Amino acid sequence: MKLLRVHIISAQTCGGLLDGVHKTFRYNEDDNDGFDPLCFVGPNGSGKSQFLQILAEIFQTISHAVVPTEERSDANSGLLFEIEYQIGQDNNATIVKVSRKKPATRSNHQIKIETLEEGEWKDVENVGAAQLLPGKIVGYTSGDNETLSLPFLNSRAGYAKDVREAALDISDGEKNIPDTRLINIDYATHLEVMLANLLTGSVNTADYLLKETQLDRLHSFRCIIQLAHPAAPGKGVKLTQELERVIEKLKACSTCYDHDDKKNTYILDYFVDAETEKGFKALWENPFDLYSDLHKLAMLNDLIIKAAARNRFDKEIKSRQFASKLPEPYHDDKVFRFEHVRFHHKTELKVVDYVSLSDGEHQLVQILGVLSMLDQPNVLFLLDEPESHFNPQWRAKFTSQIVKNRPSANNQPISQECILTTHSPFVPSDRPKERVFIFKKTNDEDDGVSAKIEISEPKIQTYGATFNSILQHCFGVNPPISKLSNDEIDTLRESEDIEAIKEGMKRLGQSVQKALLADRLFELEEQINKEGD
Repeated sequence: MKLLRVHIISAQTCGGLLDGVHKTFRYNEDDNDGFDPLCFVGPNGSGKSQFLQILAEIFQTISHAVVPTEERSDANSGLLFEIEYQIGQDNNATIVKVSRKKPATRSNHQIKIETLEEGEWKDVENVGAAQLLPGKIVGYTSGDNETLSLPFLNSRAGYAKDVREAALDISDGEKNIPDTRLINIDYATHLEVMLANLLTGSVNTADYLLKETQLDRLHSFRCIIQLAHPAAPGKGVKLTQELERVIEKLKACSTCYDHDDKKNTYILDYFVDAETEKGFKALWENPFDLYSDLHKLAMLNDLIIKAAARNRFDKEIKSRQFASKLPEPYHDDKVFRFEHVRFHHKTELKVVDYVSLSDGEHQLVQILGVLSMLDQPNVLFLLDEPESHFNPQWRAKFTSQIVKNRPSANNQPISQECILTTHSPFVPSDRPKERVFIFKKTNDEDDGVSAKIEISEPKIQTYGATFNSILQHCFGVNPPISKLSNDEIDTLRESEDIEAIKEGMKRLGQSVQKALLADRLFELEEQINKEGD
């Protein structure tokens, strides 16, 4: 899957900031196979995260029209758009155009789907068009960025509602609850991602995820499932037959487990060795299947959120008021949770608790785990500042890790789309200028003119460019040093006090600005010498 063009006609989001944006990101004749991320750069408030949110809402809207059993709602019914993308790869690629130019009604989503055939656009019926959609839309945010998270939270809430109703109504036998197309990956889900990869992935995948940490391999962990929860509907959590089977599989893989009949609580302990991994791989085909089942259990935590909070959240979604999100239950109150996740240390004979790792290590393992877990074609990744907690060394290697060194199930290029935002020069310096897009807010609402967003390409070749060049051309930072030191240099360059300039230069590191200050010092000394003659 590759994104070609996006026209946001009206979004009813962020005060109309992105209304009217029309941008081509790739062309049909581009080599659109493989993993070739797009990079969005620009200052805070320039619309990067909002653009990712709208992309997620566009595909949620399309999925709701085509496969309403997977995406239960159209979270932004006023969203008007036209989007073009390529689905599939090699000789099986199809160019798809989807538009909604009139608001949705109760009886009609107003979605129009077309495919490009021999140079002409041909209409496609919504029914049966599921193969023309991305298989999964994955959103990642490094913090509590509700802007990007909201369409994914809305998707999750719809799934949890179906599970709740299916579990309470067993009169018709087992009901199949289809998974959502939208998947939200945040700090709350990182353990599900990591454990799924390490328990059912390959040795190469484990090495890939843990390479930059001091972790060797998984030592042990605990799973707790408490179903007799007083806050749940009916004074207890009711399970679908699907979830009951998941628990049975988890019990079968455990080293030991205990069930408290009175509290209807399972405590499952895992001391991980080759046989443990063999058991998980026998019951789950791949990491994503295991992640999906773990995540379904984790979504049971939504059931104990008070109805008033759920109703408020639904109303805010519909009214486009994003002041809050669903509260997360306290750790000990959760229906499903992990505890005591421990690893063997890489160089020392000791066991390390996963919570002792830094935010950067957690973030790195999580992002690499998501990319490894979803190794099938036609996945759209929307990553908002994925390297925000990394040290400079990790930032410098990040693009190489996800593009060149990422394990692939078939060792062949996979046609996926990845769009990531960043505030640092590291990622743009690893992307050709055709894959870098600069976001800028124009006008000023204080002048009585509504602010708008412009998206442009760099005027320099970003691939292999120095950070100074990227900071200047992509971020508008010139000179590329901090304001405090630059202000001091400017003051000294205006000074005629030679000794003050010399003392100031002793405190300054190497830069072009320091060289200019040296020129000023030379000029003053030459002037004194001439006056002495």
